[in-house]
Amino acid sequence: MSWRETLLTGWSSIRAHSMRSLLTTLGILIGIAAVILTVGLGLGTQKDVSAQISSLGSNLLIVTPGSSIDSSGMRGGFGSAATLTTSDVEALDSSVATPDVDAVAAERSTSLSVEAGDTNWTTTVTGVTADWLEVRSRTLSSGEFVDPDSTSQVVLGSEAATELFGSTDVVGRSVTISDLPFTVVGVLDSAGSSSETNLDDLAVLPLAVVGSDLIGTNPTTVSTIYLKAVDTTVISAAYQEAETLLLNLHGITNADSADFSISSQDALVETATSVYRTLTVLLTGIAALSLLVGGIGVMNIMLVSVTERTREIGLRKALGAPPRVIRRQFLTEASILGLAGGVLGVGLGVVAALTLPSVLGSSIVVSGVAIAGSIAVALGIGLLFGTYPAARAARLAPIDALRSE
Repeated sequence: MSWRETLLTGWSSIRAHSMRSLLTTLGILIGIAAVILTVGLGLGTQKDVSAQISSLGSNLLIVTPGSSIDSSGMRGGFGSAATLTTSDVEALDSSVATPDVDAVAAERSTSLSVEAGDTNWTTTVTGVTADWLEVRSRTLSSGEFVDPDSTSQVVLGSEAATELFGSTDVVGRSVTISDLPFTVVGVLDSAGSSSETNLDDLAVLPLAVVGSDLIGTNPTTVSTIYLKAVDTTVISAAYQEAETLLLNLHGITNADSADFSISSQDALVETATSVYRTLTVLLTGIAALSLLVGGIGVMNIMLVSVTERTREIGLRKALGAPPRVIRRQFLTEASILGLAGGVLGVGLGVVAALTLPSVLGSSIVVSGVAIAGSIAVALGIGLLFGTYPAARAARLAPIDALRSE
């Protein structure tokens, strides 16, 4: 019997029991769809997180204070100490000390209530230096940025502007922060939100105003310093230059005892990606368990098929069909069941991946590698779990098979 005849015979046998065959492929179908969605959701989440981190700015290094220690000896987390000042910002902005740093920006933030007429909204009030827009890769949708020397100008994020005025057309309007009057001179373009903060819900003022007039304690202190490297190829060099300079300024000889920390975009992306990759592998493994159930279903149905077709097997052997032809026949049928479940599962997974993002609010990336791998796995499951029934059919003695009822 040729391969063509084997395939046609196998397909005819599956069609003869279409409902049973459909139910058999259901386990594989669900498993493959689950794997496609799980891998796609993991890749989509990694993509979203990378995009959120990249929104901080390109070629970025982030300097944060070290940990504080209270009177009882209790240590706070990184960023809780007041170890970075405007003097550090000015030193880091030196082209002599840090030649691979293109621009430097600092900020200090607090949560305050902003009032506009009878409306008030609690938002993040952020004091910044002149290069903040460039370093953080933010743009204005209208107006201009705050003058560093001004004491009465404010730039609003798009969400803060909408909450206070009902629109973003607010340039020239007035707001009050801690009983001090400010004029809105610009509105930031939307930058979305991250898992920790809404990048559009803020009010930007000159750093000196926030430090001296709104917060009032340690007016020269900054909470974060952003360093923009000249390009991506010199980020490591900029990191070393900044670390060496700050260690010298703070009188620290051992880098392990530094009262600050420096992180890069690459480190943040790598950490986030590693976490989501691990979760994706774990969830994919759980989804793949349904493939095992589907494979057992294939084996069960093929054993039933061998039992039902015992006389057919005996007749074919009596007419001269060797065991390998019988074995090939049943392996082909099991493979068709596995392949059908894989193709249908991929189709269901792709359709779900295209429709679910709007419901979940998260990206789902359809991976070509996952699709090809899923189909190969489904075919392999058909072959693997069809081996025993095929071998059992091939071992039947012709006389015994013809005697069966």
